[in-house]
Amino acid sequence: MVIFQDIQEVEEWLKPISYAQLWDALEPYAVFTLADRDHCDGLIERGEVRQDTILEVLKGMARNAIRSNFNLDFRRYETLARQSTKSLH
Repeated sequence: MVIFQDIQEVEEWLKPISYAQLWDALEPYAVFTLADRDHCDGLIERGEVRQDTILEVLKGMARNAIRSNFNLDFRRYETLARQSTKSLH
């Protein structure tokens, strides 16, 4: 199970994952049920929705669920000016 520090880490982790890999990767996070997978597989098999479209939606739903479950925020970058105010010099 991957521990995320911010939303961008979740997005970076999800980006290369394929449709087939998604279900196993998300299992520890309990984002989707077996019924969800059966539903999505059925949509693809019947040709109602393209796999890449479903994958994109599932990744968005997973990102939101993980963000909510772990109370994640966007990555914060400190400017050089802000970093220098923390300096002991």
